[in-house]
Parts: sequence; structure tokens; C-alpha cells
Amino acid sequence: MIKTFASSYLARIQQHMKELYDYRAFECMERLAMLVGRYGVGVDFPRFELPWDQRASLLITYGDMVQKDGGQDHPEKPLVVLKRFLDDHLKGAVSAIHILPFFPSSSDDGFSVIDYKQVDPELGSWDDIRSIAESFRMMFDLVLNHVSSQCAWHRDYLNGIAPGRHYFIEVDPETNLDSVVRPRTSPLLTPVQTPAGLRHVWTTFSSDQIDLNFANPDVLFEFLDILMFFITQGVRVVRLDAIAYLWKELNTSCVHLPQTHAIVKLFRDFLEMLAPQVLILTETNVPHEENVSYFGDGDEAQIVYQFSLPPLLLHTLLKGSAASLTQWARDLKDPPAGCAFLNFTASHDGIGVRPLEGLLPAEEFGSLIESVHHRGGFVSTKTNPDGGESPYELNITYFDALSEPGRPDWPLHAQRFLCSQIIPLGLKGIPALYFHSLTATRNDYAAVNRTGQVRSINRRKWSESELLEILHDPKSTAAHVFGELARLLRLRAEHPAFHPDGGQQIFELGDAFFAFQRISPDESEAIISISNVTAERKSAPIFGRIPLLDQRGECVDLIRNETRPLKKGKLMLAPYQTVWLIPR
Repeated sequence: MIKTFASSYLARIQQHMKELYDYRAFECMERLAMLVGRYGVGVDFPRFELPWDQRASLLITYGDMVQKDGGQDHPEKPLVVLKRFLDDHLKGAVSAIHILPFFPSSSDDGFSVIDYKQVDPELGSWDDIRSIAESFRMMFDLVLNHVSSQCAWHRDYLNGIAPGRHYFIEVDPETNLDSVVRPRTSPLLTPVQTPAGLRHVWTTFSSDQIDLNFANPDVLFEFLDILMFFITQGVRVVRLDAIAYLWKELNTSCVHLPQTHAIVKLFRDFLEMLAPQVLILTETNVPHEENVSYFGDGDEAQIVYQFSLPPLLLHTLLKGSAASLTQWARDLKDPPAGCAFLNFTASHDGIGVRPLEGLLPAEEFGSLIESVHHRGGFVSTKTNPDGGESPYELNITYFDALSEPGRPDWPLHAQRFLCSQIIPLGLKGIPALYFHSLTATRNDYAAVNRTGQVRSINRRKWSESELLEILHDPKSTAAHVFGELARLLRLRAEHPAFHPDGGQQIFELGDAFFAFQRISPDESEAIISISNVTAERKSAPIFGRIPLLDQRGECVDLIRNETRPLKKGKLMLAPYQTVWLIPR
């Protein structure tokens, strides 16, 4: 029956298998048929669903970001508490939830996975995950570059037990690996003791995260099986973590190799054949052209993070000039049909700066790095092919990254931060907000001291009572930011001009402003977004710059629900104010 309905997908999958595994492709296809039959998925095709519209938005959170007093020792599990918070505060504001790895793990806040088919019992259960999925589309992480050193596969490798003994990559430590692109400064090879003696295994990210050998088709099928299991648990978006480093081949960079792209295409065809409602998001914190390569020709990921946006937007607001942001946005090419960018400013990781390559002069790049140091943040580095190190990411909360050093009560802090969050809400694509952006969270130095990891600065765990007390305090910055962003997300959802597939036009109104127009796919609605990126009141030139508003006497700002006069063809904006304008 599958062959009857999906012969074209099967033919493409077989071609990918041949590209990856040559003469073993036919055997792989037989295994695929048995795998699909085991789960019984894909025979009754689900009804077609539009993948997104203007209501699409994403919240990024850990499963224990909100906990009862007493933390994970409390009988009410964090996933239960999270569901209550989401239901009470974010229904209608966000449509999808990315719960960062909620599996048993040994380090890296969940990204050293021990068992992909279990929920960490300290967080909750699969019932809790499915309960959240009743109200929100769910994104799961497929952490497929590596597993925990405590994973059963790795234990089998250490004991010489098949099939795990063939799942990892052994390399002679005398091998020249200078051409390998590194996202870390830790050793690339880690010594381990096996029945065959001392061996060195590939560890891209840490000695606790052992890279898998996808040149062995058994490894691929392990993850196809996990993918099938995720489908049964209600996944709607699969995030391919660290996908760029997946395939290793000596004497290459071991990043973005053709085999890696073939695997993404294989996953895409596999899902479109069996679960077309499930989308793929790739995570590749690299320069822009490398990042967007994971769209393929519209046949790889449907969604790609817009990694250049977070550092470029930070630079814009700290410098008070939108020149670089405007040029970048004007030159940005649309994704292939049926694909979209995920627009965000912050996540559980730091603010990656490799995506700034080619976008900022060296002097301005250095100034951005220094500004983070001045605001109490950290700068993580990577190892370069020449053995030197260079900045890789900025570790700081986005809220504190936009503060003014020495001025803890600077009155424009919250407004500058809100400007940084409102701009991505309007840009072409799907907006995503990190939990700590919604709550305007400050740097968590206690967590850094406790864990010894600088990324912990942006991974605070809230107690439910403390968070609710702050959000119910009308004088608190967090309450103001949370309320405004939730309101604007709901407002955005009402306007088809913000549909991810709609049009976008960038305007040049001078360095003080970032301006663009969004148009609904059917061209029935147009909205102009203008942001003042400076700390001063500024008059934005409209006439002769924005045709839709040309020669009009006034317009309506949707954000404040008020009519705004265009005096002499100009519009006055307060410091860091954003307006969403429609013609009167």
C-alpha cells in the first residue's frame, strides 16, 4: 500500500541510500519497509494541513524552566507546571512550543542524550508531553551528531558488543586533522578503553558527547526508528541539532559535506511520505550562505534559523544605526517556495557571531564583542585551522546585552529591548521567542558559578510562585515586557500581512530607522513597520520613500491603536519605538 501511494518518495529515498551506502542501498530499502510496518504509520495518510500562517509563532523553553517551589524534588513535575503556565498565559500568543531536550542526559543541559525514547523522570512523562501537544504544536530535538558517553550504544562499544561497537568513529591520534572545522576549543579526539585496547573516538563538542558514525547504515536506521517514535508521540517539527557536523571524512572540513545534505533530504522524503504534517528545522550556527544551504532546492529543511539576525540586531541597537541591518535585509533572498526562516534573537545557546562574517567591518565586530564584556557577558571561542582561536558566541541574556553599563535603572532599557523583539515579529518568516526574552531575565551569575558553564548565564530556572509574583506586579519590567510581547503576538496573528509566505519590501529612511513593508499572500493587506533604533526622538521621512503612505495626511498605528498624523510627510517616533502602520 505504501508503494502504491508513495512510489516517488521511495524512489528518491532509494537514490539517497545509494548516494550514502552504494551497493547496500537495496538492503536498506528492505529494512525501511520493515521499519514502517513496525509502526504502522503512513498507511492512512493524515489530512493535509497548511504548515503555517500569520498565527505561527514559537516559544523556546526547557522543560523545567518553571518549577514549583522545591524544584525537581516537588511531587508536581516541571512539565505539568510548564503546561499550566502555557495554558494560563500564552494560549493564542504562541502556536508552537520547542521543549529543549527532555530526555535523560548526562551533561550540556539535555544535549548529551542517554535515551531518546524516554522522558527524564525528573521532568515528567510522555503523558505530560502529549498533554501540552493537545494545545500547542510540539518541536522535539533530534540530537543526531552525538550521544552521551552513558548511552547504551556507547556502553556496548566500550564492551565490544554489536551493533554498538560499530557506531562510533575511531581515529589514530597521529592523524592530521587540521582541516576539520571546530565549533569548540576542546580536544577533537577522546581516549577510551575498549576490549581491543586504547582507542580515540571523535568528540566534536565534548568528551561526554561521542560522535556517531553515519557511514554505518545501522546508525541511520536507529534515528529513523527514533523519528517514527517521535511521530507517534505528537511531534510536529523536528529540530536537527548540530546537523552541519554529521558526516566525517578525513582530509575534509567535516562540515556541510554532501552526505550530510543527502541525509537531510532523506529525512524530508521519509517524513513527507509517512507524516507530511511534520516539518524539519535545521540548526547550523554558521555564516549565512552556509546556513541557507540547508533549504537545498526546497527539498531539505522547510525551516532554517535566521542566525544572522540576533547579532546584527544587537549591533544595530547598541550602535544606534540601522545601516548594516537595512543593507542585510535588502539583500536577503527569499527562501524557496514552501520554506521559511525562523526569526529569533535569543535561545538556550549564546548569540552566535560566525553568522556576522562578511556583514560587519572588523572594527564594528570588535566593538560588539567589547560591548558584551562591558555588560557582564562572556565570549566563547572556537579553534581555527591555524590553531588560533576566534569568537564563536556571546554568552549573555539578550535583555542585559541591551542594558547601559553603570546605569541599572536606565529608563530606556525595557523599550530598547522591546524594539529588539518587535522587529523579528514583523519580518518575513516565523517568529520565535526564548522564554527568558519573554520574562526580560537578567544574567544568572549564580548558575554560571554553580555549573562552571558560561551558557548557564541565560538558562535560569524560575520558581512558579516567584515568576507569577513578578508577572502580576504592574511595576515590574518583566510584567511590562511579557504583557506587551504576548499582546503583540496575538495582534500579529490577526493580520495576514504577517503570513510567512507574504511579500516583504525594505525601505531606506536613514540610519536611525529600520523600515519594511509586509504584504499578505493574496495582497489584500499591507502593513509598514518602522523602528527608531536610537535613544532620541526622531522624525522619519515618509513621502517619497514609502509609496503606500505617499501624500496621505495620516495613518493608523496598529501597535498603539491610534491615528498618527504625517506632518509634512514625516512621522515622529519616540526612542526605540516601533509602529505598524496601515493607510487611513
